[in-house]
Amino acid sequence: MGTDAKDDLHEYLRAARQALLWKLDGLSDYDVRRPLTATGTNLLGLLKHVASVGVEYFGTVLGRPFPEPMPWIQNGGEANEDMHASAEESREQIIAFWHRAWAHADATIEALPLDAPGRVPWWPPERAEITMHRLLVHVLEEVARHAGHADIVRELVDGAAGRREGSSNLPEHDQAWWTDYHDRLEEIARASR
Repeated sequence: MGTDAKDDLHEYLRAARQALLWKLDGLSDYDVRRPLTATGTNLLGLLKHVASVGVEYFGTVLGRPFPEPMPWIQNGGEANEDMHASAEESREQIIAFWHRAWAHADATIEALPLDAPGRVPWWPPERAEITMHRLLVHVLEEVARHAGHADIVRELVDGAAGRREGSSNLPEHDQAWWTDYHDRLEEIARASR
């Protein structure tokens, strides 16, 4: 029995979104906001960014605008304003925005066929015309990429890793094994100098 391509893509998109959201569970407000890379990557910012991406691609591009303003995009905000929560934005506000943004995107995905046309105004003109199918693939790749970023950031915060609660997707070993493994890799890296 075959499966529907749109349903498959949508299922994987939902799984990637859930993985990213799960990375905030159990962390303090400080830990979800703290920048852990030189470019400021942080968990709450990844969530805000990915929700914004969903709104733009499954809203603006397909002629189904999101019904609320996103000042960090519409007001020509500072560079990377969508990659962090401002001091005025609470964790709860960002998570609520996440749910509203993805409900809007899901409604669009469910309402339109894979060949539904769209236009990406911020892409070069020769690539700006697009279909729902291409959008689903593009956004799935974007969300999965950022879920991977979130996995690494979360591991830097408290050592937690994996795709979802109860399924780390890593070999089952105790902390001593992982410490030894890390040390062996460091030894190999040093020997390669």
